Amino acid sequence: MVIAKAARSKAAPTKKPLAEAINRADRVEDLLQDELPASLAVEVNSAIDAVLLKYQQEWVADDSDLKVAEKSRRVGLTWAEASDNVLIAAKSRQGGGMNVYYIGYNMDMAIEYIEACAMWARVFNQVAEAVEEGEEVFKDGDDEKSIKTYTIRFASGFRIVALSSRPANLRGKQGVVVIDEAAFHGALDELLKAALALLIWGGKVRVISTHDGDQNPFNELVNEIRAGSRKGSVHRITFKEAVEQGLFGRVCMRRGVPWDVDAQGSWVIGVYAFYGSAAEEELDVVPSQGSGAWLTTALIEQRMYGAPVLRFTCPKGFEQEPDGARWAAIQDWLDLEVGPLLEVLDPELQSAFGQDFGRTGDLTVMVPAQIEQNLRRRAPFILELRNMPHKQQNQVAQYVIKRLPRFVKASVDARGNGHAVAEFLAQEFGYSRVDLIMATETWYRENMPPLKQAFEDDTIAIPRDKDVLGDLRAIKMIKGVARVPERSTGKDGGQRHGDAGIAIALMYYASRHPGAEMAWTAMPKSSRGFDTVAHGDDDLSLPEPEAW
Repeated sequence: MVIAKAARSKAAPTKKPLAEAINRADRVEDLLQDELPASLAVEVNSAIDAVLLKYQQEWVADDSDLKVAEKSRRVGLTWAEASDNVLIAAKSRQGGGMNVYYIGYNMDMAIEYIEACAMWARVFNQVAEAVEEGEEVFKDGDDEKSIKTYTIRFASGFRIVALSSRPANLRGKQGVVVIDEAAFHGALDELLKAALALLIWGGKVRVISTHDGDQNPFNELVNEIRAGSRKGSVHRITFKEAVEQGLFGRVCMRRGVPWDVDAQGSWVIGVYAFYGSAAEEELDVVPSQGSGAWLTTALIEQRMYGAPVLRFTCPKGFEQEPDGARWAAIQDWLDLEVGPLLEVLDPELQSAFGQDFGRTGDLTVMVPAQIEQNLRRRAPFILELRNMPHKQQNQVAQYVIKRLPRFVKASVDARGNGHAVAEFLAQEFGYSRVDLIMATETWYRENMPPLKQAFEDDTIAIPRDKDVLGDLRAIKMIKGVARVPERSTGKDGGQRHGDAGIAIALMYYASRHPGAEMAWTAMPKSSRGFDTVAHGDDDLSLPEPEAW
C-alpha cells in the first residue's frame, strides 16, 4: 500500500478571531487572567518567582533531539511544552524557527493544546492573528481521508498545527513533533517511526505521557533510552515532586485563593484517594506490572557458558579462629582453586569487578569480568562466599582484583555491614576505582535496563549454573523497577536473595563506568649488589656496573 503525499483540501480553512478561538462558551473570564493572575503570584507562593516550575523549566531547557517525559497526571507539562513551541514557531528560520506538530489521542486534547499556545502567544506578544480550524486530505491507495486540524500561524511564516494521531499525517512534514499521552496511542510504534524520521533534517521529537503498563511501547521507549540502546533523554516527574516544587501554588492561583500548607496536605490526600489503587501508575509514575519475570529462563541460558562457580562455606565458629589460621585457610583455597583461573585471563583485555555483600544470612558473591573487543562482558568465574568473616572477604576480593589484567573499576555493595569491606577495598585501590554502591530505587531504575539490554544484545556471558539462573530469575518488576522481591534457597540449602543477580548487575555497572587502569612495572626481585654480577633470576637487565 502506497501512501501519497498529503494534499490540501480545496475549501479554504475556517478562520476565527483569536479572542473567540481561545474562549469557550462556558468561560466568562479571559483565558490569560484565568491561567496567570499576576496579582496573586507572590501571595500564593513567594518561593517561586518564575512562571514555570522547576520541573517545567528543566523540561523546556533540555534541547535533546529526542526527549521523553514519564509523568504524573495533570502536572502542567503540556502547558510548559506549549510555551516552548510558541517561541520556536515565532522565530525566523535563521534563528532556528520551525513548524510544530502536536499529536494528542483525541480532539479535546488538541483544542486544549491550541488554546494554551494561543495564550502563550499573547503573553510573549507574538504575532498570531487567528486560529484556523480546517481539514487536510490524505490519500491512502484509492481512498481519500480527511482529518480535522487546528492551526496557529505566526509572522515568521511557521505554524503550530494540532493533528490526529494517524502516523501517515507526519509524512512529508518537517519540524518539532510533540506526541502527548503517547502510551495511549493505538499505533505508537508506527507513530514514533514517522516522527523520528524528522530528526534527519534537524527536527525535534518530544514524547510526553503517563504510563499504561510496563509492556506498553512507551515504557519500552523509556527503558531503551535508559539502557543506552536509543539516543535521547528521559525526565521523570511524580505528583509528589511536582507538589514539592509548587504545583499546588499554581492550583491556588487558578482558584484565586491563598496557598496554605494544611490545604495542600488535604488536597494531596484527596487526589490520591480519588485515584485509589491506580495512584501508583497515574501519580507515582510506576507502570503497572505485566506477567512474567524480568528476564526469561531461555534468554538467561543463552548467555551462559561453561565457566565455573566456586563456592566456599566457612564452618560455624570460623570467625573465632586466630587471624593467622583464618588467613592461611582462605589463602590455600585461593592459591589452589582461584589463582589458576586468574592466571589464564587475557592480559590485553580490561577487567571489572562486582560484589554483592552477605555475612551470616545471604551470600557474598563476587563477579569479575573482562571486556572483550566486541564489548561483551565475559565473567570467567563467579565466587560465592557463605558465613565468611569481613577480614577474609577483604582478603579474597583483594586477591582477585590484584590479579585482574588492566583492572579499571569495581562496584561494591556498601549497604549495612558491607560498607566495611567496600571501604577496605576503596582504601586499597583508590576511591576512583572502587564505587561504594548503596543501591536505591533510583539506582535500580537507572541501571537495571542497561543490564537487561546486555542480555538481549548478547553482550554479556556468565557461568552456566542453576543457582545463578535462579538469582537472575528472582528479579521482578516492583513498582516499575527491577529488583529482588523475596528470598530463596540454594542447592547447598543456604539462604539466597538474588545475590548473584545483583553482583552481576554491579559488575556490569562497573564495566560501564571505568576509571584509570591499575597497572605497574615490577621492580627487580633482587639487586645486583656490589659484585656487579647479574643473576639468572633477575627480572631486568641492568647495564650499569656500579652498585645501586
